[in-house]
Amino acid sequence: MLISVVVPHLNQPEFLETGLAALHAQEGVTSEIEIIVVDNGSRQLPESICAKWDNVRLTSEPTPGPGPARNRGVALARGELLAFIDADCKAHPGWLSAIEKEFADPECTIIGGDVRVGYVDPSSPSFLEPYESIYSYRNNEHIADGFSGTGNLAARASVVKEVGPFAGIAIAEDRDWGLRAGKLGFKIRYIPDMIVYHPARKTFEELTRKWDRHIAHDYEWMRSRPLGGLKWLLRAIAVAGSPALELRTVLTSNRVSGAYERLLAMLCLARIRLYRGQRMLSLFFEGNSHSVSGAWNRK
Repeated sequence: MLISVVVPHLNQPEFLETGLAALHAQEGVTSEIEIIVVDNGSRQLPESICAKWDNVRLTSEPTPGPGPARNRGVALARGELLAFIDADCKAHPGWLSAIEKEFADPECTIIGGDVRVGYVDPSSPSFLEPYESIYSYRNNEHIADGFSGTGNLAARASVVKEVGPFAGIAIAEDRDWGLRAGKLGFKIRYIPDMIVYHPARKTFEELTRKWDRHIAHDYEWMRSRPLGGLKWLLRAIAVAGSPALELRTVLTSNRVSGAYERLLAMLCLARIRLYRGQRMLSLFFEGNSHSVSGAWNRK
């Protein structure tokens, strides 16, 4: 069996090198592996990095967005199985073997795994790391809602072909693709041993840019529904006032440890929820989400 790993990349050469090294340090996998790195408009192509490994192929996709980049990788892939991981993610040593093991079941069609935050220095967590450990990348919850984050996703090539391409930059391509797959009758399994590590964002501004994008995508989706505007307004107010309701989650989460990490998580949570509520209200009154959703990581 051949597994094709598709990695979209944009201006993250250090992360890409670390991620490719992790993919070449996988344990227990017996399948042949090919890796397709799809550059999406970087200032400099990561040619020297990709050239370090014989099974890494570098190509380019000029259309902005991780969805079009993944589509380019899919078009070039030769494997019966397609695995998707982001350039800034580091695969656990058992990532590919967990994928291989699950697809030994002929009934398995699509799977998604656990996404955890990788601390730069576990002895000295940043302001954002504990918060993101609890509240970001909760892929088990996404899968329960019918889609998997595309930074940790695998599917049979035949299934990807049937579901069709990932959407462009204007919408959340992972949710869109997963929900389309569900409408066709495909079920996404959550595999806890299929683990990747994602770095926390370094600054609060990076976190707000992420939420700007998600808020814009959600607004486009919700305003087309019956009473969507009213529901959005009520949701914005609820988000801004929600941190107090999250105290139990912060105190009991097994994704952080110690009083200091929990305090940081709570402080960051309050700050970002207030920001999200304000941003949602701005969109409600301004009504223009495309300037936000179209600005994905193009700096």
